[in-house]
Parts: sequence; structure tokens; C-alpha cells
Amino acid sequence: MSGALLAAVLAGPASAAKPSPAAATAAAVVTPAAPTTFTHPGVLVSQSQLDFVRTQVQAGAQPWKSAYDQMMASTYASLSRTPAPRAVVECGSYSNPNYGCTDEREDAIAAYTDALAWYITKDARYAQKAIQLMDAWSAVITSHTNSNAPLQTGWAGSVWPRAAEIIRYTYTSWPNVDRFATMLRTVYLPEVINGSNSNGNWELSMMEAAVGISVFLNDGTSYDKAVTRYLNRVQAYIYLATDGSLPKTVPGSGLDTSAKIVSYWQGQSTFVTGLTQETCRDFTHTGYGISAISHVAETARIQGQDLYPQVGERLRQALGFQSKYQLGASVPSWLCGGSLNLGLGPITEVGFNALHNRLGIAMTNTQALTEQQRPAGSNNLFVAWETLTHANNIS
Repeated sequence: MSGALLAAVLAGPASAAKPSPAAATAAAVVTPAAPTTFTHPGVLVSQSQLDFVRTQVQAGAQPWKSAYDQMMASTYASLSRTPAPRAVVECGSYSNPNYGCTDEREDAIAAYTDALAWYITKDARYAQKAIQLMDAWSAVITSHTNSNAPLQTGWAGSVWPRAAEIIRYTYTSWPNVDRFATMLRTVYLPEVINGSNSNGNWELSMMEAAVGISVFLNDGTSYDKAVTRYLNRVQAYIYLATDGSLPKTVPGSGLDTSAKIVSYWQGQSTFVTGLTQETCRDFTHTGYGISAISHVAETARIQGQDLYPQVGERLRQALGFQSKYQLGASVPSWLCGGSLNLGLGPITEVGFNALHNRLGIAMTNTQALTEQQRPAGSNNLFVAWETLTHANNIS
């Protein structure tokens, strides 16, 4: 589908709907088949995008140079970092208890940071540091436990494949790469592939991990399963007026009455285009969900699958709706009781780049917030350096 045609398809006014007693419909999706041959490096950033970033940084062009400097000044880029692997990572609600949770997430982000630093500088020390971090964990970890185990696995499992793809396919040698693949296949993938009926950001992050891991493993079956679950969840996470009086639901969720759906949507009973299932919870968790949606769509694009006809309008509307209030718009009384917990985070670059820069769709509020927040850093969970990797990077 051309950019102009997709822009026309995605256009449409926001409107509101009150729930009726009728139960919502489950989301119907069309899942394109996994690629016969996976593209590598192909998780979140492609070879051509990496080349673009390297060229821009070497030329001192903005905003990439300032974003690169930000990344290199972070603790994640430290060549003296010592990995802190655990056999069992135990994460309770809000990471309490936190036995290895922060260490795992931050070592994964550090490995990804080092992989990007390697590609941009061609300084082999960074590739070796990324390998050291990945090897340390693949030699030790056996499981994730406690209530936040699925989410923790999703967060770390989203980042490890980004690092691993860059190192495996652009660096000369990684002797323990097969052990790392086994770790992803046996420790991470089983924990995320079947999803979750928790708040939507959980399952979206879990599907981001499952998709990225599937690419690294060249596992078409798991890839297809993850994309199908992702497409269902996206439609159930972001409301469009065309959905009807109630938001769509995920098959098997048990949300079969208006009252249950309103409760699941944090008590919000007026539904407007761009509202998410967690908007009235807080913008931080909403940002996690939106970010994972954009990441999966980008990985699929690199793999030759265009998911934007199915997810693009929801992503555009969610970004615009949340950005408007993050920028300071007054909150109407019907929205979340007239009060919002802001803090969307550094999560707009990937979706903005895909929809505005690549497809040419106007996104006034999202553009304003994206440019205001540059350079976008890390949320220390699974988002990192997206001004560097995705600002005006349409290759």
C-alpha cells in the first residue's frame, strides 16, 4: 500500500462512544505468513538503518550526534561494566522482591548499547563487551519467577535480540552464539509466547520479545503465533470509534460484559478514538504498550511484512491522543475523572518515524512532543536511544 493511500485510510476524526449493554466483539485479524527467509540484522533496526545512523553520527549531523553523545556518556556504554547474571531472576509486583530484575534489564540494555556503539565506531572493544554481557547471562540463567516473571521476561527478552542480531551479523566472531540462542529458546520464549490476560502493556511487551526472539532463532512458527497474538492485542488496547460502542477484546479474555470492560479500562466509560486501555491508569504504562506496538511493527517491516494497514491508525491515534495531554492540554471532566497521571516516556520516535517520516502522515502533537524530548534516552526497562536509531530514518 502506498504512503498516500495509507494516509487516506488512516485519516478520520476522533469521536466518542458510550458503552451499550451488548458485549464487545473480539478482534479479528489477518496474520501474514512469516518470511521464508528472515532478514538479519532484523530486530527493530535494519542493516540500512544502522548504516544511516553511522553516516549521520560520523558527519556530526543532528539530532543523531547529540543522541550518540548521550548514549556514549551513559553507564550502559561503560567498557568497565561487570555483568551480574543470576540463575533465577525473581521479580514480584513492581519488582518487589527484586532479585536480579534490574541487573538483567540493564545488562541487556548495556549489550544493545555496546552493539550500537560497535557498529557506529567499529571499535571492537564494544562488540566484545556486548558479547561478554550476553555470554555471562547465557551461561547462568535458568528461569524467571514470581508474579512479574512474564513482564520481566518480556522486557529483557525484547532487548537481548536487538543486541544479538547486530553482533551476530556484523561482527567477526561470537563463539558462544549457539548457547545464547538456546537461552532465548528455552528460558525466554516459553515464558512469553502464550501471552497474558493482565494489563495490555504486559502482553504487548511479551509479544515484542517473542517476535524478536523468533527472528533471531529463524523460528517461523513462533513468529506467526506471536504476530497473531500481537494483532489481537493491539486492537484491544487502543480504541477507535469504528470499533463500536465498546472496545474490542482479546479472544479468551473473559471480558464479556460492559461492566467488565469498563472496569478493565480503569473505570473509563466514555470511549474516544486514541484512548488506550491504560490511559486512565497512567501514561507511563500506556507508553510501554505504545512502544511495544511500534517496535513489533518495525521488526515486521524489516522482515517484509507490512502490519501498518492493521495497526497504523491505532498507533497514530494513540500517539496523538497521549501526546496532546503530555504537552499540557487541559483534561476534560469525562476523561479519567478529569485527572491524568502523565509521564509518557521516550517512546514516540519509532512510531512517529514510521507514520510521519516514512508514510507522510501529519502528526502535529506527536511531532511536537517527539522534537521536545530529543534526544530520547532510555526508560531503563526496554526502550533505549530511539532518537539515535529512528529519527528521520526511513531506509
